[in-house]
Amino acid sequence: MSLLEELVDALRVLPGVGQKSAQRMAWHLLERQRAGGKRLAQVLDQAMQRIGHCQRCRTFTEETVCAICRSPSRDDDVLCVVETPADLTALESATGYRGRYFVLMGRLSPLDGRGPRELGLDVLDSRLGEGQVKELIIATSATVEGEATAHYLSQLARRHQVQPTRLAHGVPLGGELEYIDRGTLAHAFGSRQNVAP
Repeated sequence: MSLLEELVDALRVLPGVGQKSAQRMAWHLLERQRAGGKRLAQVLDQAMQRIGHCQRCRTFTEETVCAICRSPSRDDDVLCVVETPADLTALESATGYRGRYFVLMGRLSPLDGRGPRELGLDVLDSRLGEGQVKELIIATSATVEGEATAHYLSQLARRHQVQPTRLAHGVPLGGELEYIDRGTLAHAFGSRQNVAP
């Protein structure tokens, strides 16, 4: 295998990058961005060596404990469980949430070999056992696996006398009913709420 073929093959590890996209990226780096390619290689090497998981919440960090977990201004009574660091980032940028997080790095999926241990639920169990958390916000996706994970998390919370809550799902803001998929619409209809006076 030539070095060019190895470069193309290496780029294919990225999600959504197939053979053609990997070739275009490789050619672009070689034709127009050699300096950028060298910088990418250096930063990628450093990131793979130095970025790990926070011992407290499991998000990505260069430190033993991430900045959010170290922050004294966060509310220790509320813990939000998300599937990925991307979910954590989305909540941080879109909400005023000031509690703590726990990142699963996935969702329960026995077919893919992801059980409670792979998601760090033993760590979460210990954290809930400390007695400080009063509410566990479950922010998993509205997929079959996400719902199964949410159910497991709610049972875990109740075992520790922690109130589990779930993010609302349904019709998006500005959404028109005729364009919403059937599953979302059925869930929103079944989870309807009283209108405040």
